[in-house]
Amino acid sequence: MAVSMRDLDPAFQGAGQKAGIEIWRIEKLSPVPVPKSSHGKFYTGDSYIILKTSASKSGALRHDIHYWLGEDTSQDEAGAAAIKTVELDAALGGRAVQYREVQGHETDKFLSYFKPCIIPLKGGIASGFKHVEEEEYKTCLYVCQGKHVVHVKEVPFARSSLNHDDIFILDTKSKIFQFNGSNSSIQERAKALEVVQYIKDTYHDGKCEVAAIEDGKLMADAETGEFWVFFGGFAPLPRKTARDEAKSIDIVATRLYRVHKGQAEPVEIESLTRELLDTNSFYIVDCGIEVFVWMGRNTSLDERKTASGAADELLLGLDRPKCHVVRVIEGFETVMFRSKFDSWPQSTNVAVTEDGRGKVAALLKRQGLNVRGLMKAAPPKEEPQPYIDCTGDLQVWHVNGQQKTLLQASDQSKFYSGDCYIFQYSYPGEHKEEHLIGTWFGRRSFEEDRVSAISQAGKMIELLKFSATQARIYEGYEPLQFFVIFQSFLVFKGGLSEGYKKHLVEKELADDTYKDDGIALFRVQGTGPDNMQSIQVEPVASSLNSSYCYILHSGSSVFTWTGNLTTSEDQELVERQLDLIKPDMQSKLQKEGAESEQFWEMLGGKSEYPSEKIGRDAESDPHLFSCTFSKDLQVTEIYNFNQDDLMTEDIFILDCHSDIYIWVGQQVEYKNKMQALAIAEKFLEYDFLMEKLSHQAPIYIVMEGSEPPFFTRHFSWDSTKSAMHGNSFQRKLTLVKNGGPPPMDKPKRRTPVSYGGRSAAPEKSQRSRSVSFSPDRVRVRGRSPAFNALAATFENPNARNLSTPPPMVRKLYPKSVAPDSAKLAPRSEAIAALTASFDKALPVKEVIIPRSVKGSPEAPKLSTEAPKSSPQGNSKENSVNNVTEEAPKPKPETIQEDVKEGETEDEEGLPIYPYDRLKTTAEDPVTEIDVTKRETYLSSEEFREKFGMSKEAFYKLPKWKRNKLKMALQLF
Repeated sequence: MAVSMRDLDPAFQGAGQKAGIEIWRIEKLSPVPVPKSSHGKFYTGDSYIILKTSASKSGALRHDIHYWLGEDTSQDEAGAAAIKTVELDAALGGRAVQYREVQGHETDKFLSYFKPCIIPLKGGIASGFKHVEEEEYKTCLYVCQGKHVVHVKEVPFARSSLNHDDIFILDTKSKIFQFNGSNSSIQERAKALEVVQYIKDTYHDGKCEVAAIEDGKLMADAETGEFWVFFGGFAPLPRKTARDEAKSIDIVATRLYRVHKGQAEPVEIESLTRELLDTNSFYIVDCGIEVFVWMGRNTSLDERKTASGAADELLLGLDRPKCHVVRVIEGFETVMFRSKFDSWPQSTNVAVTEDGRGKVAALLKRQGLNVRGLMKAAPPKEEPQPYIDCTGDLQVWHVNGQQKTLLQASDQSKFYSGDCYIFQYSYPGEHKEEHLIGTWFGRRSFEEDRVSAISQAGKMIELLKFSATQARIYEGYEPLQFFVIFQSFLVFKGGLSEGYKKHLVEKELADDTYKDDGIALFRVQGTGPDNMQSIQVEPVASSLNSSYCYILHSGSSVFTWTGNLTTSEDQELVERQLDLIKPDMQSKLQKEGAESEQFWEMLGGKSEYPSEKIGRDAESDPHLFSCTFSKDLQVTEIYNFNQDDLMTEDIFILDCHSDIYIWVGQQVEYKNKMQALAIAEKFLEYDFLMEKLSHQAPIYIVMEGSEPPFFTRHFSWDSTKSAMHGNSFQRKLTLVKNGGPPPMDKPKRRTPVSYGGRSAAPEKSQRSRSVSFSPDRVRVRGRSPAFNALAATFENPNARNLSTPPPMVRKLYPKSVAPDSAKLAPRSEAIAALTASFDKALPVKEVIIPRSVKGSPEAPKLSTEAPKSSPQGNSKENSVNNVTEEAPKPKPETIQEDVKEGETEDEEGLPIYPYDRLKTTAEDPVTEIDVTKRETYLSSEEFREKFGMSKEAFYKLPKWKRNKLKMALQLF
């Protein structure tokens, strides 16, 4: 579409450059900008153009253009608004969706821009805005209709305006009354209260009384009597009243018209398909209550203006002047438009890219105008966060038919692809202990085990009185929250359940379940020590990928393979995962392109393999739907949603593309609560937004009052609102009358929240060893018997060691609750083994900054009293870490040591080394240091130079952020 400067109104220059709303009023047939202070104020005698610009997560800008026609606007102004809307679309590159909005019949999307409502004012620019200031406050009566967005209209202040079906607001000088028709729903009454709040704030400066009047309630209370006094006393209302509404539109078959020379000509069709639409033409698709105008990409601007008028003339001839009219451009059709067709291709080859927008941008740039917003914005770089506290307690069960078996701590992060598992994770929430109960289905698991897992997880949730969040997760679609809970996660081939073994026998298949002494290939992935996985894949060369590292073992041979596209962080994960898979065996590093013959022989020979990273679907902009589910699922999208849209009587779906959340209100009936998972599965099946949703996408069932942070992050969340009692109307009435929610009792939190996968508590000093990635050196791992004995005693068997690479299977965060949790060796034996191995005793105490580990002149005395066990065998008291925290903390002692020649000491008594010797890639690396705290051996000056901050400021950062900085400087 060719565009010239004469086609672009000067008022539109620079429009749509950033997210937000811009409004123009038609004055003398030209658009004039409306100041932000007047947004939401519409006059019945005027026409307006409204531009909504939205920025997606990818950074791209999307535009929706609405032109609003007041009931008293002139025909010329309405026509000018329609034409100028087409011009604005051209200025934005010809991609925007255009909507016609008629006063009193606006779309939900349009009304969502001006929540809670718009109340059109009398008058307009043509009449010179002749408004007389009232000496006394004018009493007004409004009718409110709508469950999710509210249509507000002023009606005559008379008893005859009232009826049983709607909600009415009587605005007087000193009090606002809300009259609830007996046939209105609780949700409609609650939404109308938002209008009451708007009137109270706008016209009464937030200072007036509010009263709710129930239809059919006689003069039983003073407020009801006061309300009816305004209408001359109480009198019953008729059951049915004549309403000032548009004629109801019968459901008609979809009809297609072709616009030729400004006239709509019917097209005879058997079925509506995409092939009927010609890129050089215009079409009108009449769907009854909605009418779409489709514009081909190869049509001119003048032709588009003419086609817009053809739709208005068609509706006038059909006596439907107030229907919604939506104009779409080829290649940028809305989901609603595409859904009207019997068949629509997944992608239409329309070579547009940035062509239209680029031409306009180049044209305006030559005129010396700012065109930055016309081009696609650069996507923001955002590091994904788990949004869950990772210091909780974890339990895992293996599902075997109708039975489930609690796994030991050492096995709870080892899953088999042919099996199903149930996990329960309890963690400190904002005001109380929160629970996440989930099911994990392996790729090769069977329906019988999946059904059993869902059933047993449901019973666990019922025992918690529906206060837990439920998750359904498939292998290969695990969300970040799942991985950071488990931290080190392994998936083996095969299965251990009876169902899996029975299937092998029935199909006469070989059992490929992982064996420790067999051949196995693992793909290692993740982002760090708190999020790393090893996935067993087929032991063939085609399973390799240049973007990953791998572990290959067969018998006594162990290899690690690093792809050319991997980073040092990826290679560090391999070292950590080796200690979980093959902790006591040697391994040899194989770099891509320099592999040994033995390596290829174990994989059955060389073969081609991919290089693109495997990833889940990216999270998209969230969409909220209300839903009803009886015989089938029906949904209604709620635009520009917020927390107040969640009604306690209903079920809502939050679609983030990569994850699906089902929010269940407290007052939803029991039978409907039990349908929540079925609703989610149906939603994935129907794919209402045509976004190619995977049927295996993670599903979360979220209960009101127990919303996890990874759900509430999509809202501006106020937890006091979800903790209120009563139905939606009663809660909103409390908010309106009291000016806010009642205060909550906030119990003391158990521990600070850490969303980075680590506790915010002080870190414990850990002994460690250097890790080398030299391909010429055989990697030898192992610890002395004395150290292993000490670790087995003083490290919580359920604790996750996050600072020592590689980690032990026994993890510190989350804490495990498993049968082997209480099997602790006597401390005295561990101390004896330790003192027999080292010349000088190592003091076992908490240190904030690690010292060089050489010994101490005197070790502190340690109690040999065993910790008391809880009945469950794994309470917080079992953790030695917690025992030491409860005891009085001695002042950290400086470890005395001789300073070698050429070394210096800092103010803490630590030896100082140059940065080049402390790097993980150093040619002459320093030995006998704590490799997990390399940065502490830098001088204060060099530390500030490298990190841009002091050591004190550095250690105040979250641990995940410190590790990220250390990785960037090759100190981790």
